[in-house]
Amino acid sequence: MADSGAESAEAPGAPATPRARARSAALWGIVGGFAFLALAQGYRLLGPGSLPVGLGGLVLVALGVAVASGGLTYLAEVRVRAKRRT
Repeated sequence: MADSGAESAEAPGAPATPRARARSAALWGIVGGFAFLALAQGYRLLGPGSLPVGLGGLVLVALGVAVASGGLTYLAEVRVRAKRRT
């Protein structure tokens, strides 16, 4: 007899343990920080001039972007998983 799928409807991927969520958020934070640095470097190479902050400022802003994107990812993952859009 064919399975209707009602009993086997599980969330795809790894279970949403706090450790898995934190790891995923940390990786997305790293991606966000490096994406900002890549955009800043592209602007410095191809843009009309230099940026208003130096290298240290860029690193601090990239760190802020990484923390913000990681935190937002951690908070949004529960909602995305609840709507089964992973």
